[in-house]
Amino acid sequence: MPDHIKFILRHAFYGFLIACTFTGLVLYFNIANIWHLVTHTTEGPIALAVFVILCTITFGSVQIGMQIMTMGEEDDDADGGKRDDLPVLDDMTSLNQVPIPIHADDRR
Repeated sequence: MPDHIKFILRHAFYGFLIACTFTGLVLYFNIANIWHLVTHTTEGPIALAVFVILCTITFGSVQIGMQIMTMGEEDDDADGGKRDDLPVLDDMTSLNQVPIPIHADDRR
């Protein structure tokens, strides 16, 4: 399997672990009465599965994005880039411009 696929799957799994931890804490502290929903309704397991899946998508995406953005190398050089002046046309006649007649009506 290519290294970049391994990288994405590994960090998506880390996001899944974070999502499971987050879901466990939400259930433990009974935030928004989620524990009651899961244990006392027939749709509770479906709600729990959806909650875990959506948290996995969220935390997995954040984990992958954070790891990709921190992969870069430090490019702090002293030169700071090219600092040439911008080219400016002082003489507009050098462009061989031809005037175009425009007929405007007074109607609106």
